[in-house]
Amino acid sequence: MQQTKRTARRRTPAKPKVCRFCEIKASYIDFKDAATLSKFQTEKGKIMPRRITGTCPDHQKMLAIAIKRARIVALVY
Repeated sequence: MQQTKRTARRRTPAKPKVCRFCEIKASYIDFKDAATLSKFQTEKGKIMPRRITGTCPDHQKMLAIAIKRARIVALVY
């Protein structure tokens, strides 16, 4: 029997995700801006989590509220 050596793959450290809303210093996320809100949703309409989008906790909460309001008014799915 011949054993193969497993070579360790070196992972490059992940680039830290920066909150898009903190960069522009947004204090409010408007629910009428459907183009921006749709970037933070999957194709099925689910809200993407913080670990994927990189938003901070405060802006993620505002984003979730804005998406839910936009759903009520039928601006996004």
